[in-house]
Amino acid sequence: MHVFVTGGTGTIGSAVVAELIDAGHTVLALARSDGSAETLEGAGAKVLRGEIADLDVLRAGAAQSDGVISLAFGRDYTSPDALARAVAEESAAVAALGQELIGSDRPIVTVSGTPWVPGRASTEADPLPTDGPVGGRGRSVNALLELASRGVRATAVRMPRTVHNEGQGGFAGLMTDAARRTGVAGYPGDGTQLWPAVHALDAAVLFRLALEAAPAGTAWHAVAEEGDAVRDIAEVIGRRLNLPVESVSEEHFGPFGPIFAMDQPASSAHTREALGWQPTHLSLLEDLENIQP
Repeated sequence: MHVFVTGGTGTIGSAVVAELIDAGHTVLALARSDGSAETLEGAGAKVLRGEIADLDVLRAGAAQSDGVISLAFGRDYTSPDALARAVAEESAAVAALGQELIGSDRPIVTVSGTPWVPGRASTEADPLPTDGPVGGRGRSVNALLELASRGVRATAVRMPRTVHNEGQGGFAGLMTDAARRTGVAGYPGDGTQLWPAVHALDAAVLFRLALEAAPAGTAWHAVAEEGDAVRDIAEVIGRRLNLPVESVSEEHFGPFGPIFAMDQPASSAHTREALGWQPTHLSLLEDLENIQP
């Protein structure tokens, strides 16, 4: 299969590109800079120059491919407005890609987060939130999955709070960045809230499986660990960076503060059973031992 990938140089995307090529697929990847293009070509992908906001370029990439994996998302999370812009930009991109595939029966796999369900781990059957800081992402994913009735094999892979590799990435990575910046390995509240996690290399396998075989209109959970306590995450970060571990205010984490304070375990039991996905790489707490002081 010839696959068009956006966001192919990120923590998830770089692993997805490698997984696809190793499995015998060819990859056309969006690159917004010379550096990104060089990285992607070095990984064995062909390059289409452009940015996520270039909707005509995205349509062209989808038109010349057998399937699409949409992973691109803005990198500016410094304010609520910046986060809102990133969500809106991603939503427009996903809509353009989906529209290009109508009537083709070709697959497109997009990405979102796992939902929050009070009192239990969320499952693949639970709906995504459509309000709040990232509600636009839920609405965008729902709209894409509805294209299943219009000849698009649209599916979604829901990612946990932390997608990690070599001790970096995801919300745990943001906690590490905040610890380096402030001198405190902080956690919100009492730290008992649970965050699910997955290694990027395991997540990449699920994206490939969804692309190859998942039925139209379905959602899947890339969750290896159902939930690690946030205080446990902070304690590893503090030990690796030789910093004190303390409870801090939500404001400590900027626009993500309210999300950081939430308990959000998630299950992947259905995904494992239905698609045969089995994570094999390091757990989050094991991988955080790779943080460099």
